[in-house]
Amino acid sequence: MNLKGKSFLTLLDYTKEEIEYLLSLSFALKAKKKGLSHVKEVDGKLLEGKNIVLLFDKTSTRTRCSFEVAAYDEGASVTFLTNSQMGKKESLEDTANVLGRLYDGIEYRGYEQKTVEDLAKYSGVPVWNGLTDIDHPTQFLADMMTAMEHTGKKSEELKFAYIGDGRNNVANALMIGCSILGASYSVATPESLNPDVELLEKCKKNAEKSGGSIFITSDPMEAVKGADVIYTDIWCSMGEEDKMAERINLLKPYQVTMDLLKASGNKDVLFEHCLPSFHDLETTIGKEVYQKFGLKEMEVTDEVFRSSHSVVFDEAENRMHTIKAVMVATLSDKLDY
Repeated sequence: MNLKGKSFLTLLDYTKEEIEYLLSLSFALKAKKKGLSHVKEVDGKLLEGKNIVLLFDKTSTRTRCSFEVAAYDEGASVTFLTNSQMGKKESLEDTANVLGRLYDGIEYRGYEQKTVEDLAKYSGVPVWNGLTDIDHPTQFLADMMTAMEHTGKKSEELKFAYIGDGRNNVANALMIGCSILGASYSVATPESLNPDVELLEKCKKNAEKSGGSIFITSDPMEAVKGADVIYTDIWCSMGEEDKMAERINLLKPYQVTMDLLKASGNKDVLFEHCLPSFHDLETTIGKEVYQKFGLKEMEVTDEVFRSSHSVVFDEAENRMHTIKAVMVATLSDKLDY
């Protein structure tokens, strides 16, 4: 499999075989980091001599740290950039041209999907999507890797049930990824937050081809039946904080509780969350919500978050291993895997 020079903007640009390859490489690189690998093809510093720039228009914990650690592990140098002139004193096209002359790869985390697409168009080097308003492809790889690790199942054998805002970036990436890989994907969401119609049609066509399935309902109990993974995300994405009251009223019935996990009928069902999570009052926003709305927990109860079903921190770690795989696969001159 040769992905050298290819950008990673959305999973829609990748085939089933290419995504499976990235997951396989993720497992090999994780084993290498932990000293367990005997795969010679991933030995050595696979990004040695490469320079990478991380462009961030949105705040981050896991994405920034994952890209930096992954790059350093494989010998690359990293620049973290939050105060560029892009879109201010300099056009995106001009900035992309400059960065493409200086760097071997560019990561972007921000708002519009068009921004990451234009960076790839004008820079001439691989560009990786660290999150946009409508997509989060690196998150999906970590989600799927974690589910495969804990269940021992292949991707096409898994069922993901997403509960909450059915059209946010994480839900979109899950739907796209599951549809391409042949996994089952169900989403429980209020009708007003149903997936984008155009994207849904693309995913249905992918699912028909791969043997996967997509099921949309407003009933969380129905969505989780037979699930291997129950997934949720915060109710207000970055940039939507002014909608907090509206979202709380709309999504309170979609809180992931222990009763919802039991409704899956799977005693080993996993709970996943991309993080951060408002499961207690240990955050500024959590305290503000409690003062205004009386909610101690939002999208998931603390009981579920801290339970044996929860694999959220394995999932967070796997952001690094899967991001490393994406960078190595699209940038390395030394990989022969």
